[in-house]
Amino acid sequence: MPRDSERAEYPEHVIENRRYWDAMADQWVAAGERAWRAEAPLWGCWGIPESELCLLPQDMSGMLAIELGCGTAYVSYWLTQRGAQVVGIDNSAKQLETAQRLANEYQVALELRHGNAEELPYPDGHFDFAISEYGAAIWCDPKIWIPEAHRILKPGGELVFLGNSPLAMICTPLDGGDNDAHLHRSYFELEKLDWTRCEIDPGGIEFNLPISSWMRLFRETGFEVLDYLELQAPKGSPDRFGTPGQWAQSWPAEQAWKLRRL
Repeated sequence: MPRDSERAEYPEHVIENRRYWDAMADQWVAAGERAWRAEAPLWGCWGIPESELCLLPQDMSGMLAIELGCGTAYVSYWLTQRGAQVVGIDNSAKQLETAQRLANEYQVALELRHGNAEELPYPDGHFDFAISEYGAAIWCDPKIWIPEAHRILKPGGELVFLGNSPLAMICTPLDGGDNDAHLHRSYFELEKLDWTRCEIDPGGIEFNLPISSWMRLFRETGFEVLDYLELQAPKGSPDRFGTPGQWAQSWPAEQAWKLRRL
């Protein structure tokens, strides 16, 4: 597994997020193992079935795919089960250690790379499909990683990503507490969300945009929007990662975009 070197010229958020995820990677081993065992893809914090969201092509035979911010690489594994040849890239070497172990256990051939999804070591028009579930989708600067994903996709290639909704971000208290029914920051100033100094669960730098800014970014980059999904937690869902289940039944905590490169 190729390892990325520490580079002083990396942006602050790349360095901080690498530190943050390397330090907490052991907390995600069990979740990764469960996801690898799943009989079918389950998406987001509340495990919404692929049969409801339809984020993946049914048949990916002959397709070359990349997961941007793969973590323990369970999404990469799901892609291989549909016939794709898959690359997974992640900022955390510790996360990739778990991914490689599971790939070996399941005897799956994955190309795993340690690196930054904002700078992909692949030529233009290389991949048929790109995906991110809570990887580049929230931890990378969209004004950089979205154009980079466009660059490495073939014309007609698809990009799918799932992460926090803008509404969830403006309903998160500034101290990092649980989502509530109040607006804590300007919707129009969403972009860089620095949690490194917050009181609750400090660490990590995330990104998000108003929906209109996402749309403008896609249009200017050269993506066509195929679908936009605002995910609703199923009735009776537990609290997950700072979002009360009851909150996510009434308001969308997560969003998913399906795009096609023009």
